[in-house]
Amino acid sequence: MNRLREFRVATLIGLLIAQNRPGCSVKLLKLAAIVTCGVSMLPAAETAQERLGYATDVLNEIMKSPDKGIPGDLLAKAHCVVIVPGLKAGAFVVGGKYGRGFATCRRTTNTGWGAPAAVRVEGGSFGFQIGASSTDVVMLVMNERGMRRLLEDKFTMGGEASVAAGPVGRTTTAQTDAQLSADILSWSRSKGLFAGIALTGATLRNDLDVNSELYGEKLHNKEILLTDRKAPAAAQGLTTALNRYSMHEEKNKPIESRAADAVTGDADRSHNPKK
Repeated sequence: MNRLREFRVATLIGLLIAQNRPGCSVKLLKLAAIVTCGVSMLPAAETAQERLGYATDVLNEIMKSPDKGIPGDLLAKAHCVVIVPGLKAGAFVVGGKYGRGFATCRRTTNTGWGAPAAVRVEGGSFGFQIGASSTDVVMLVMNERGMRRLLEDKFTMGGEASVAAGPVGRTTTAQTDAQLSADILSWSRSKGLFAGIALTGATLRNDLDVNSELYGEKLHNKEILLTDRKAPAAAQGLTTALNRYSMHEEKNKPIESRAADAVTGDADRSHNPKK
C-alpha cells in the first residue's frame, strides 16, 4: 500500500469515527493510529542533501520578495531558523501534517549561522479540512524558551512552545500582541502565496536518521545546534544564504549567555565547547 492509499484509508477511518457509528469508534481509532504512523515513518524519496538544496531555494525565493516575505528585522532578532520544504498537510476529517526539514542557529561567536540539524514535523489539529496540499514552511525561533524546546527530543507547538502566524512585509510595525510574545513565528508558501501560519498542535522532533546521513552518526540536535560543529558540504548553500540575509543577531546580549535565566541552562552554549 503506497503513501497516498494509506493516507486515504486513515482519513476515511476518521470520517467513520466522526459519524459515531456504534461499536466501531475505538477499533477504528486504533487502526487509524497504526496506518497514520506507518505513513509518517515512510522515508521521503529525496536525500538529505537534496532536501538541503530545496530548503535553500525556499529561503532565497521568499527573501527575494521583501514586500511579501519575512520582515528583515524579525530575522535579525531570531535565534534559530527552521525550514521544512514540502510540508504535507491534508485531511477529510482528521487533520494531519508531516514534513522533514532543518533547523539552524547562530554560531556561538555571533558571526553567521551554524550547521543544520534535521527535524521532522508531525501531527496537527482535528477538524473538517477538505482536500490535501503541500506547502513550504519557515519558522523563526525568537527567544530562549523556543530555543530550549528546539533542543529537546520533541515538543508540541502551541503547547510547550507558543507559536503564532508571522507577519509579512519589510518591517514589523503592525505586529500583534500574539506575534510579539510568541516563542516561534511561522509562515507558509503554497502555489505562490506566502502568509503567516500557526502550526498549533504539530510536533517538531529530532530526525536522527537524517543527521546520520549528513554527519555519519546519529547526533542529537543539541549536539549540533549547541556547538560550532563544521557543517556538511551540502549545507553550504543554506548557510551562505542565511549569512547574506542576516549575518549578525541584532542583540546586545551575547549568544553564549542566552540561557542565563533558563531553569536547566541547556541552551547555554558557552559550557559546551564540543565541535
